[in-house]
Amino acid sequence: MTSANLDAVLAQVDAGLDGSLERLKALLRIKSISTDPAFAQECQRAADWIVGELNGLGFDAAARPTPGHPVVVAHGPDVAGPHVLFYAHYDVQPVDPLNLWHTDPFEPVLKDDAQGRKIIVARGASDDKGQMMTFIEACRAWQAVTGSLPVKVSLMLEGEEESGGKNLPPFMEANKAELAAADIALVCDTDMWDRQTPSITTMLRGLVADEVEITCANKDLHSGMFGNAARNPNQVLAEIIASLRAPDGSVTLPGFYDDVAEISPELKAQWEGLGFDEKAFLGEAGLSLKAGEANRSVLEMLWSRPTCEINGMIGGYTGDGFKTVIPAKASAKISFRLVSGMDPAKIRAAFRRHVEERIPADCSVKFTPHGGSPAITVPADGKYLQQALTALSGEWNKPAVITGSGGSIPVAGDFKKILGLDTLLIGFAHVDDAIHSPNEKYDLESFHRGIRAWVRVLAGFAAGK
Repeated sequence: MTSANLDAVLAQVDAGLDGSLERLKALLRIKSISTDPAFAQECQRAADWIVGELNGLGFDAAARPTPGHPVVVAHGPDVAGPHVLFYAHYDVQPVDPLNLWHTDPFEPVLKDDAQGRKIIVARGASDDKGQMMTFIEACRAWQAVTGSLPVKVSLMLEGEEESGGKNLPPFMEANKAELAAADIALVCDTDMWDRQTPSITTMLRGLVADEVEITCANKDLHSGMFGNAARNPNQVLAEIIASLRAPDGSVTLPGFYDDVAEISPELKAQWEGLGFDEKAFLGEAGLSLKAGEANRSVLEMLWSRPTCEINGMIGGYTGDGFKTVIPAKASAKISFRLVSGMDPAKIRAAFRRHVEERIPADCSVKFTPHGGSPAITVPADGKYLQQALTALSGEWNKPAVITGSGGSIPVAGDFKKILGLDTLLIGFAHVDDAIHSPNEKYDLESFHRGIRAWVRVLAGFAAGK
């Protein structure tokens, strides 16, 4: 592959943008709402539409059945060098409340936003049909100019990401030999750092969630008749919750930080240079003072430090008015976000021991698990990461940055756990895209430059072979 080939493919992307947009609009018109059984046929139609497009580009594509919606799997021609597995999802969120949409959510509209930027408005424009189509259109441009692709390309496109994705891990297990043949997984379902700074997310926190139910008396009690004498599970629960954090904001579970590594000085310096405004970030939530671990930046705490959060508490009478009752039971939902190196089973066990040690002898506790997954970190010196960073930097003429994510993206964990693949999360969305909300949009620049960026990334992988 020569630089002349790359320039020609990029020129093809520019010349073919109108056609790319028309194909995106056609996909956006399909009402592939995965969580509502009434739209099952629309999900099938979306999968079939994608299969048709990919087969037309020379892929061997099929909509593979699952107990839910199909998974589209496609394999391009054999090409010497790296083999990439691209993931995205074709299903979308429901559109409710419909009255808040300015236009029909399934009739895409091109318009100018308040800042004069061209945007396309429709459900799924950003999450994730627009993002998915950037990659497919990059493959189209390569095929149009060179008659082939620069590397071996496979795609796995899910139809249930917005409804839990429970059928994807078993599908990956059943097709492990086929899918694990790739060298690296690519996911396009994330944001850029800002409008002019591309990024690759290399750190995803894991998750442990537990529900705790404490029982004291065998029935609710009158607080006048039993107050002081009877143990109050709300009080017991409150004391346990308070004991989870030290005054300096750190989590008190024994061994909680044993497997937590500090980020490198180089990465810390890069994050400090991003210009992240902590006060503005907290101010958007109506807050002015940061919590959490003392002497840690907000980005450190969000991306590279583990957390303990109380997600819900229930106990006693919570209706209108007042009821002087000592409840028999109290419960809380508590989650831990984990970073690389932490074992979800170890953290769950430490939490449960912490609780059990604080339960009075005549009371009992019950735990209900609500999921657990490890954190994911892509090695900073990995060749595919470095090649992708170079490619993105070339498109924006600005250094691409490595970011973390405070959340968890289960498919990245599945790629590692089931297929043994590292994942590069490269996305071109923006934080104001209103995903899952009325009037979801995708910037036309994101769509256009996203296609160009994938052209460059595939070229970079080929050059590095």
